[in-house]
Amino acid sequence: MSEKIGSSAKDLWRAPFRGNNPITASITIPGSKSATNRALILAALAKTPSTLRKPLHSRDSALMIAGLKAIGCDIAQESNRDLKVTPAKFFGPASVDVGNAGTVMRFLPPVAALANGLIHFDGDARSHERPVGPVISALEELGVTIEHGNRYSLPLTINGSGQIKGGDLEIDASASSQFISALLLIGPATQIGITIKDIGVSLPSLPHIEMTIEMLKKFGARVESKITADGRREWRVEPGELIGQDLIIEPDLSNAAPFMAAAMISGGEVVIADWPKSTAQPGDQLRKIFTEMGARIEFVGSGLKISGTGKILGIDIDLHDVGELTPSIAAVAALADSPSSLRGIGHLRLHETDRLAALATELNALGGDVDEEEAALHISPAPLHSGIFHTYDDHRLATAGAMIGLAIDGIQVENIATTQKTLPDFPGTWHAMLDSKSLGSL
Repeated sequence: MSEKIGSSAKDLWRAPFRGNNPITASITIPGSKSATNRALILAALAKTPSTLRKPLHSRDSALMIAGLKAIGCDIAQESNRDLKVTPAKFFGPASVDVGNAGTVMRFLPPVAALANGLIHFDGDARSHERPVGPVISALEELGVTIEHGNRYSLPLTINGSGQIKGGDLEIDASASSQFISALLLIGPATQIGITIKDIGVSLPSLPHIEMTIEMLKKFGARVESKITADGRREWRVEPGELIGQDLIIEPDLSNAAPFMAAAMISGGEVVIADWPKSTAQPGDQLRKIFTEMGARIEFVGSGLKISGTGKILGIDIDLHDVGELTPSIAAVAALADSPSSLRGIGHLRLHETDRLAALATELNALGGDVDEEEAALHISPAPLHSGIFHTYDDHRLATAGAMIGLAIDGIQVENIATTQKTLPDFPGTWHAMLDSKSLGSL
């Protein structure tokens, strides 16, 4: 876990306290980070221009846009904030700042390997600690020259030759499904295509791989997946031209979690606009999870309505495939009237921070009763009190602190600005939600 950042008064955001005062609000969630950054990659690799409508505008997407522009892609923001992506030949020399964005540090190096010239990658201090080794090793196996000082981590420099032959790869994606998505995304641009076999002991966040495949197919790629004779997952992407798309980006359902939870914590109802009836996003599982934890959830028109029932129930659940939802679920569980166990989440120790250690530390510091295992959190009911909720520069820790603050007066969230990673104006929309006459929009 990253060290706590020193908290000065200016770094602290007093989370609005709501208590049992019911909420009535309608919220519009911005576009999915995962979908936006995948669409940007594929649009840059396509043969014709694309228009991405309702994309996410946040730090992570800005880093992806800047990285693609640095290597030659033309990306313009239109007056309505849609993005026009015009493909162009990739070239170096160039430098790419990945920040602390997993999609940028893992998806862009394979794309840069298709450029002619040197492309240097670096980012925030935490990016040097996050795993990218399997992507580096796979690219080297495909014949790409990479300077990384035998660290197999950032910073690194790609020496691209302008093409990648492709071939068969075996990847251990136990630490992140993004390793597989990163190589699948460039499959159509290789000369003979790419076949990837997962050889890890586990595969976290499988829905994100399914999202990658779905997006590849939208751009015209030919993708097949199967279970091999030895029980392993395998994917095949054929070489071929991608066709630019006019694409509407779905709202980021994972980012809806704190707003959905608000109705459970304080009572009342919150409507999330434009919730898709069918989607590959992991966040869609919040409908089932929060129902099991006591919420009443139903589709109303084009939105999803979450109503509080006056009770929050503990849950025993494996979150291996939807680990990004863990901080929000843990915050709700800390306010439940029965114990919870969140399992299968050991890979979260390698995210923006060690999320398991961070959640246990911060909830316990407020009086909580959280036991931490290597791949699980066990949360028992306990009276919480006011205090500082540290975020470790992790956007999902920040929103978890805001959720606790609804029920516990005097919660101060350190560095709420870190939510800009995926939510452009979280504090503004959080306050708007608490005004029953407001329509919240991020």
